[in-house]
Amino acid sequence: MHIDLNSDMGESFGPWTMGDDAAMLDIVTSANVACGFHAGDPDIMFRTAELARARGVAIGAHPGFDDLRGFGRRAIRGDSPATVERMVAYQIGALQAVAALAGHRVTYVKAHGTLNNMANEDHDLALAIARAIRGVDRTLRNMVMPGLLMERASEEAGVPVIREIFADRTYEEDGQLTPRNRPGAVIHDPEVAAERVVRAVRESAITAVTGRPVPVAFDTVCVHGDNPSAVALARRVRERLEGEGVAVRAFTPV
Repeated sequence: MHIDLNSDMGESFGPWTMGDDAAMLDIVTSANVACGFHAGDPDIMFRTAELARARGVAIGAHPGFDDLRGFGRRAIRGDSPATVERMVAYQIGALQAVAALAGHRVTYVKAHGTLNNMANEDHDLALAIARAIRGVDRTLRNMVMPGLLMERASEEAGVPVIREIFADRTYEEDGQLTPRNRPGAVIHDPEVAAERVVRAVRESAITAVTGRPVPVAFDTVCVHGDNPSAVALARRVRERLEGEGVAVRAFTPV
């Protein structure tokens, strides 16, 4: 049995630093690289891709809303699906170009933050993201939350998916993440997070905040890089998975 471990990276901007990407790249097997809209810039994108290549870590484009001030976590409404499709395609292409300079290649896409959340509630938005991925590169996969609209829209558009659960977030019974503004929505304790992931692997289910198990099939586990305990949490998740006999490796060759 094997599982991928991913994290959002390259989310610094200019002289401002977010997360410890160098440390995380020693732990995870896939890196979701910000593409300059919610975070990141060409220099940071290049350095992240270069470090990931050197450490054998796969990279994916992490497009979000054009919202540096809000870190892509504010809802931006009013754009047409066609505009969103072009916005996502633009960001994928930007990372592909910068990654090529670094000698690496982009193998998947994962929508960031509120863009991802809104797409799981709006079929047209989910389909716009899937069409952008397919339109840019038919070999790319879409990293999605299992059982939600993004997965169904990707299948409709003919885009292969990677199903993802989160180590450091809690869930509602419908499979959606608990909103960040609710107490306890973000998990900071590495032991708690690791135990939840191990249980999910054993039971093929995530546990909702109500205690109800929600059956899911998944391929990868995410640890958010902007969580203050991200490195310790990711390290403990990997240790526990490998202790259970689960191989931790990227879902695509690097």
